[in-house]
Amino acid sequence: MEILVILIPVSILLGAGGLAAFLWSLRTRQYDDPKGDAERILSDEWDDRPKPPPPDQNSEP
Repeated sequence: MEILVILIPVSILLGAGGLAAFLWSLRTRQYDDPKGDAERILSDEWDDRPKPPPPDQNSEP
C-alpha cells in the first residue's frame, strides 16, 4: 500500500505533463490545415518558389 503514495503523484504529474503538451500544441497551431500541407507538396502550382503573379490586365504595354 505504500507504493500508492509514490504512484498516485507520479501518475498525476504524467497526466499534467500530457495536458501541458497538448495545450502547447494547440497554442502553436500544430493542427492547422494538415491536409493542405499534404496536398500542396504534390501540386504543380508550387515548386521551390511560388509562380509569379500574372501581369496586370489594366496596364498598357
